[in-house]
Amino acid sequence: MLLKDKIAVVTGGSKGIGKSIVEVFLKEGATVYYISRSECTDGAIFSKLAAEAETEVFWKQGSVTDSEKMNEIATDIIKEKGQIDILVNNAGITRDGLSFMMKDDAWKDVIETNLSSVFYLSRPVARSMAKKRSGSIINVSSIVGIIGNAGQCNYAAAKAGIIGFTKSLARETAGRGVRVNAVAPGFIQSDMTDSIPEAAKEELKKKIPFGRIGNPEEVANTVLFLASEMSSYITGQVIGIDGGMGM
Repeated sequence: MLLKDKIAVVTGGSKGIGKSIVEVFLKEGATVYYISRSECTDGAIFSKLAAEAETEVFWKQGSVTDSEKMNEIATDIIKEKGQIDILVNNAGITRDGLSFMMKDDAWKDVIETNLSSVFYLSRPVARSMAKKRSGSIINVSSIVGIIGNAGQCNYAAAKAGIIGFTKSLARETAGRGVRVNAVAPGFIQSDMTDSIPEAAKEELKKKIPFGRIGNPEEVANTVLFLASEMSSYITGQVIGIDGGMGM
């Protein structure tokens, strides 16, 4: 097991990519705390995987935009388990619209949820990891943060900000043995892509060299690589998981 005896924290772990990350981490032996507003509706799956791997899974309720709550959760986990070995900042939302029509709330909500939250949780966790002189932080950015997308200026700005934050934090913590990397998924199977009309989906696939939409497990497996010791000499990197869109 690649993550045996490791303590992992995953934000937005109740569905989508986050849920797949929690599942993969549990299969690989990690004790996982997932943070979300509501508990995973398929929580029984988490419990089953944890039992099979002889590990544990816990839900921590909270909004990632609440700085004090994130600090409290991180502090409590560190007191209880002694450390956090892996942090995955995955939580995110969209509030799409053309920039000249966008309301202030749509901008602020996306920046706060997608970008500020990464800072709020990384701050206490990175501090603890630096003291332990080990750890891996993985931030979930997006292909949109690299190439942009019409109607998503707020989302693109937040995801691009994550990349800058990742590289800066990697430089700050490398001397303490902490790795900080990002993944940049492209179009991944989700509730959002399921709602796209079939004709539009086919047009979308034409922009992807692989000719298909990715699945959450493909993102989770890349995050697993970055969380494990297989990536022991990698920091400050952004790995695209986009079927070639970012080439």
